[in-house]
Formats: sequence, C-alpha cells, structure tokens
Amino acid sequence: MYVDRPRVLLVDDEKEVADAYALRIEAVADVTVTYSGAEALSAVDESEPPDVVLLDRHMPDRSGDEVLEELREYDMRTRIVMVTAIDPGLELLELPFDDYLCKPVDREDVRAVVDQQCRVLAYELLGRYFGIESKRAVIAAELPPERLEEHERFAALDERATELRERICRLLPDADELLTAFSGIEREAY
Repeated sequence: MYVDRPRVLLVDDEKEVADAYALRIEAVADVTVTYSGAEALSAVDESEPPDVVLLDRHMPDRSGDEVLEELREYDMRTRIVMVTAIDPGLELLELPFDDYLCKPVDREDVRAVVDQQCRVLAYELLGRYFGIESKRAVIAAELPPERLEEHERFAALDERATELRERICRLLPDADELLTAFSGIEREAY
C-alpha cells in the first residue's frame, strides 16, 4: 500500500469490469476493489476513508444509489463518481454524487476523473487546513510552548493540521509549495 498516493475504492458487481478499471488506475492510486455494495461499506468501515469512490449504480445486493446514500452518512470527505451503464435521467437531481460516467469508460477517462476528483477534494481540504493552520499559528506565536504542550485542544488542532497537510500532499502533487508559502506568512498579533 502506497501512503503517498490517493486512495480509490472501486465498487462494481461485474468482476471483470472492476478489475479492468483497477488496472487502469493502479499506477496512480492505491486501489481497493469490491464487488458488492455490502463489501464496499465494509471496506470503508475497516480502513482509512477513500479519497475517491468509483461506484456502479446497478448491483444485485444493494443498488449503487443506496450505497451512495449510506456513504454520504459517514463522517468523511470523499468524492463519489457513479460509473454505470444506466442512462442518466432526472432522478439524478436527487443523488448526492460528484461526477457521473457512462460505461464503457476508456482508460484515459477513468484516470482523468480520479485525478480531477482528487484535485477538487484537495482544494476543499485546503480551505479547512488554512483555517486551522492560521488559528494554530497565531496561538503558537502568542503563547509560550510549555503552555501549549499541556493543552489538549491545541494538541488536537495541531494533529488535525498535520493530517490535513499529509492528505492534501497525497492528493495534490504541487501542494508542498502552496502550503509552505502559506506557513511563511507572519501571524503575530499587533
């Protein structure tokens, strides 16, 4: 498992299709393949949340629409792409997915959608990171280190900033420069 690459969960009841898509993206992402909705939900429960989910809409045990609704109930930041042979209709207006691809999907499109959704997620997380990091930096500039070492909420904030930074760097190849520039801004109170 490569921790420096995006995590993708691929869900399709057609084993050959799922495995083919996995082969197309395994060079750019850490891919977990599941062949049912229940297996996909179990995989999410047992591991770090995926960055991108490629989800088939039509599966026998549990539809992709049902899996989508359940995934959205989880407390995780994940981009979900429906990848299916079902023709889209107006019912899509009610579904909380981030992108929709109609099968068959060629190699370039599968890779492109994973890359695109990773970038979108990274930009969403950047906003959260900048908010946490600016608050952390101001407090660190104003209070003595020994006081901060004993403060649980500050330690939790520091840990959350580190987690976000690592995930952003995994999702966005050029993130280090952007994050370093942000960290270089003086935040001392006047």
